[in-house]
Amino acid sequence: QGHERPEGDYCPICTLPIPLPVDKHSGLNVCCMKRICNGCDVAAKLGGMNDCVFCRTPFPKIDDDIPATIQKRVSKKDPLAIALGEKYCHFRAKILAMIQTRVAKKDHEAINFLGEKYSHGSLGLQRDMRRAVHLWEEAAELGSIEALCHLGVAFHEGEAVQRDKAKGDGFFERAAMQGHVESRFKLGVKEALERNHDRALKHYLISAKMGHESSLDLIKDMFMGGTATKEQYADALKGYQDAVEEMK
Repeated sequence: QGHERPEGDYCPICTLPIPLPVDKHSGLNVCCMKRICNGCDVAAKLGGMNDCVFCRTPFPKIDDDIPATIQKRVSKKDPLAIALGEKYCHFRAKILAMIQTRVAKKDHEAINFLGEKYSHGSLGLQRDMRRAVHLWEEAAELGSIEALCHLGVAFHEGEAVQRDKAKGDGFFERAAMQGHVESRFKLGVKEALERNHDRALKHYLISAKMGHESSLDLIKDMFMGGTATKEQYADALKGYQDAVEEMK
């Protein structure tokens, strides 16, 4: 189990696996909580569609660079900047309302996403890791694989919970068994740190064959250091190349 990427890693428009890291090569549309690859998003915009390409919901657009720029001008009492700041807050409130609508429907991806916003203190929310962990626990119970990884990190770092690496590893294992690539990689790192090279290699091989470049790099390092064979590195390289080709 865990050798195939989860359904959420596939773009629902082109049906292709999204390149890793997923967040860099796709966007999560909060209206329907569907993750759309950058290629399909650009194609839709070039075709004149500015609404959600999946559910067709009109979506407020925000330039992520606006807040910092506005803040500089607001501090100088720039009336235009103040007006833009109010407009940005309005957009931000609309996005939060869309997320809350999905949360009310027990959408596990929306609940996980809201947890992420609390963990970063974004969308106008005050940073609250306890609230974030609570949301991730709820999302995980409802089926969010991403939430399992977040909980693993939280327990490893002891943020808003008592530090418990064993419990954190348990969350990584549950996520990895469902195809979560980053969780699989983290398990490999954990085994490598404990000098369990064979177990680390097994994890890295799985994640490398799903297109995880850092896993491939570490297998190469293991080969150069004598803890992986030439055949194992070649197997990982071919699997990685096949995965990357599938994502094109």
